[in-house]
Amino acid sequence: MNFKDKTVIITGASSGIGKALALRLIDEGADLWLVARSEETLKEICAEAQRKGVKARYSAVDLRNHDELTALCQELRENLTGVDCLLCNAGKSIHRSTVEAQYRLHDYDRTMDLNYRSVVGLCLAMFPLLVARRGCVVYTSSVSTLFPSAPEWSAYHASKMAANVWMETANVEWAKYGVKVKIAYMPLVRTPMSDATPAYRKMPAMSADEAARKLMSLCVSKRMTYKPW
Repeated sequence: MNFKDKTVIITGASSGIGKALALRLIDEGADLWLVARSEETLKEICAEAQRKGVKARYSAVDLRNHDELTALCQELRENLTGVDCLLCNAGKSIHRSTVEAQYRLHDYDRTMDLNYRSVVGLCLAMFPLLVARRGCVVYTSSVSTLFPSAPEWSAYHASKMAANVWMETANVEWAKYGVKVKIAYMPLVRTPMSDATPAYRKMPAMSADEAARKLMSLCVSKRMTYKPW
């Protein structure tokens, strides 16, 4: 895919991989719609796009909020005629044992709302627009979901694996409509989210820009997945 003048939606666009994607796609000349919570950063990215003669819009929403997600889906369907690429990159990481979570069911609610429910909601809403352009969905998952279950990551891994299964199913069902659905099983990437876990700060990690390049490559590839080995 040549990204010039293609309509691309990026969630989690204000930091980490999402911001790196936005900046790279601006240089490619894509027509962007950026989604994240940090409005000031989104404004800055859109201003950078404008300086380079590229069209970029944003929606500052919390995808965990059901009403805000519904309003976003309606806004996108009312303002776009088609979507070439939907990059589902927003995510929440949480490191807590099940024992410590005895009275914290909201940890699971918030993680599932962002990592699973918002992804499904946005994909379903964008389906007609993806069909119109024979577009693709790229979901940023984690390579850790391919490993045996790790202690203290139940909420994160459960939400990511639920999204993996949904994406695999959608890939089969949507193929006859010309829509491709892809999963990027990303390794550790140096972002504000990963840095929230102290042990990860000293581990080897891919840069956000390197990760963005991998996701863009997956968009144009015939492969359904990216795995780091």
